[in-house]
Amino acid sequence: MINISGYFKQVLFFIIVSASLSLNIFAQQKQLTFNQVYMFGEPRLLKPLPLLKGWYDDQNYIKTKSENGKSLLVKVNASTDKEEILLDYSEYDDMLIDYDLTLDGSIANSKDYDRFLFSKDNDYYFFSRSANKVVRLTNDKVEKKNPTLSPDGKKVAYTKNRDLYYADSETGKEIRLTFDASETVYNGWASWVYMEEILGRAGNHKAFWWSPNSEMIAFLRTDDSPVPRYPLYIADGVHGELEWEHYPKPGDPNPNVKMGIVNLSDNKIVWVDEDESIDQYTAWPFWRQNSSELFYQVLNRGQDHLQLLSANPKTGKAKLVYEEKQPTWVEFFENINMMKDESGFILTSDKDGWNHIYYFDMNGKQKARLTSGEWTVTKIVMVDEKNKMVFFEGNKDNSLETHLFSVDLDGKNLTKLTKKNGTHSTTVSTNGSYFYSSHSSADIPHTLELFDAKGNSLKVFGDRKSNVYDEYTLGKTEFFKIKTEDGIELPAMWILPPDFDETKKYPVLFSVYGGPGGKDVKNAYFAFLDRYFIAQSGIIYFIVDHRGSVHFGKKGERMMHRNLGKWEMNDYIEAVKWLRTIPFVDETKIGINGGSYGGYVACMALTYGADYFTHGIADFSVTDWRLYDNVYTERFMDTPEENPEGYKFGSALTYADKYKGMLRITHGTMDDNVHVQNTIQLVDKFTSLNKDFELMLYPNERHGIRFPKWSHLQREYVKFWYRYFLNKDFVME
Repeated sequence: MINISGYFKQVLFFIIVSASLSLNIFAQQKQLTFNQVYMFGEPRLLKPLPLLKGWYDDQNYIKTKSENGKSLLVKVNASTDKEEILLDYSEYDDMLIDYDLTLDGSIANSKDYDRFLFSKDNDYYFFSRSANKVVRLTNDKVEKKNPTLSPDGKKVAYTKNRDLYYADSETGKEIRLTFDASETVYNGWASWVYMEEILGRAGNHKAFWWSPNSEMIAFLRTDDSPVPRYPLYIADGVHGELEWEHYPKPGDPNPNVKMGIVNLSDNKIVWVDEDESIDQYTAWPFWRQNSSELFYQVLNRGQDHLQLLSANPKTGKAKLVYEEKQPTWVEFFENINMMKDESGFILTSDKDGWNHIYYFDMNGKQKARLTSGEWTVTKIVMVDEKNKMVFFEGNKDNSLETHLFSVDLDGKNLTKLTKKNGTHSTTVSTNGSYFYSSHSSADIPHTLELFDAKGNSLKVFGDRKSNVYDEYTLGKTEFFKIKTEDGIELPAMWILPPDFDETKKYPVLFSVYGGPGGKDVKNAYFAFLDRYFIAQSGIIYFIVDHRGSVHFGKKGERMMHRNLGKWEMNDYIEAVKWLRTIPFVDETKIGINGGSYGGYVACMALTYGADYFTHGIADFSVTDWRLYDNVYTERFMDTPEENPEGYKFGSALTYADKYKGMLRITHGTMDDNVHVQNTIQLVDKFTSLNKDFELMLYPNERHGIRFPKWSHLQREYVKFWYRYFLNKDFVME
């Protein structure tokens, strides 16, 4: 006998499930709009993650949050979730309207989080949470840069008009430490080439460093007068004006740089004992924990011999601690970990062809090698002296991914702590009891998650998926390898159109950066959804990494020495040859797009590789390595006098006569990094040869086009691929 009640329940269940599936399928047919992807419009597919600021100690982390209209800095216990408010920013609105908070790196791991700097109208204010007092430090409205608290929180160092100052955070008294800054002399302020290529953009020209005992400041004094000036033309107004930039090109003289140490007890400067007549680079100092020595680094002009020296801060006398020579190039040690117990220091080196961790005593004698193998340590996250361990990120077992590992100081017990496939960016508590990770993979947006010391998940703070994310159909990501004629297996990936049909023909768009040691192919989610928009338009979005990328370590990167352009183009052309064997690839439409070094690759692809690449967009591109800065270029190419054939081969100008496709060139006229001179010289070649191309200049834009002109750049980018690849006009939604 049929159970009528049960039967109707089953039918009803079937109807509900079917309807649900139909609605779900219908909902997932939504496509991205131009406004969503390029203008960051609504509805947003991705939402921000909670903002964590690091670890207060081994048991508590720091986060910011909004609550009842207030903006709070909060300490949270990792095991109990108990919160303690450290700072309510809104309490100081009446004193510091429109302030910006600066949490200095030197106190980011302090035990009390008691000391904060605020800025308003170009002046600085100091706040002590325990004293509940605000002290005004400066009162002149003059632009000041890089305010940095001393480790004891009693002083704030900064530069003003390119001289070095500090202010007493208890009395507010300002003390000037250097007096000779000028148009070409800078104290504690890095010259352009040092900022860009040696100390890094993130430092914002900062070139001074507090001693651990807060009694001394090491700084660089730079004299840019030997460096040739390059004119940047501002076309505004009736007559326009020039902005001059000290910019050394390959073979040019460098700035004169020396290391000074100022003792705040008498404000006298001791200069580190160096031969200023030698053409070399001085940078990246690290203080010994007891402040008795300043370790600093000197790299020769040829960049193949690096010395780590230590100087007596009272006399300036220096001695050699450790040195490294390589047949190609050596890079500065940007992350030397000085041990608090004075047992030595830890650094990473790629001297054996792969970047690994080494432990030295204070005299530079190797105590232990902590990691080895054909994989790369990408970052030392934390040195736990109490438990004698190092936490680091690396790509062991899979070069497409980044994971957190730990290893003992004797090199034993190497342990992988992150378990989910993909890319992890981690922060470890002060004694390694916990860590949190921002994780993603190719098709899974970022999640922020808390783990214990063994890598067990304790809490998911949040993820980036918005409530509409799953309503959209995004293209499928696939990873694979392409084998070159000489046996190299190149990592590659593509995003196929959501409605992919293998019986059809699809154009292919290469996305590249391509510089030495770069990594474009990775198992990670890219929050800029451009690749999915291009794929849904009916174009295969394609990425491949060459043999000089991070996947092959310094061993592969060395092949690029004196040969920029050679192996990148060899391997990208090999990828095109492989694509031509794929039935659903339209070999008449092979495009390439990139900016900066990627723009250089795009220019080379449409000239040197003109028989393989048909279309391209090159943004703010190097076109000839003689036109870029000397520190970066000579690292890989030596000087033009030493390597004339390498410079000739690596120039897109050399192959302008081979150009036959369609290249769109864009550049900001005020680009102070890759000068628009690069584009102008390529345009001059093309016009002299009567070649067709597209050109778009963005007045007064620097390196990279920003809002509001970004909107124009992105719209024209999409229109280009629609016009030449899809044979139709792009219509804004």
